[in-house]
Amino acid sequence: MSANLALSMWKQILGDPWFRDIPYKVETTNSGAILMSPASNWHGVTQMDIGMCLSKSRKGGRVISECSILTTDGVKVADVAWASDEFISEHGFKTPYTVAPEICVEIVSPGNTQQEIEHKVDLYLAKGALEVWVVREDGSIQFSDRTGRLKKSAMVKTVKIKKRA
Repeated sequence: MSANLALSMWKQILGDPWFRDIPYKVETTNSGAILMSPASNWHGVTQMDIGMCLSKSRKGGRVISECSILTTDGVKVADVAWASDEFISEHGFKTPYTVAPEICVEIVSPGNTQQEIEHKVDLYLAKGALEVWVVREDGSIQFSDRTGRLKKSAMVKTVKIKKRA
């Protein structure tokens, strides 16, 4: 699917009243399929915890929950992202972004496969993210940049997440 077609489809989804109040995260594929993933309360709490951590740790910039990014595989939605003041100045809050903010975070849900999470990491890095974090229910976090996996974040000194109870 072309980028223009993907953007047009995303605008249709955003304007469709059927999607307005569903308790799911919506994404698309490059073939135009709509994917919906239910979110748990732990997922929501973890999003907020990560957002607060990023807000405290990174001076300037903005934390974005449910950050839509146009990728080569349709529109994907990072659970949490951090965008620098420079990024916001250049891209504003257009939806979806055509480049990824500096930090993109995926919170793994029980229905996610390792393959699809790794694919999203690759997509966000290819779109310009400096780091991608993958948060698992056991509280572990995998950090990656364009060179591969990192032992810890190079952008945030301390990141701790409570495991799912």
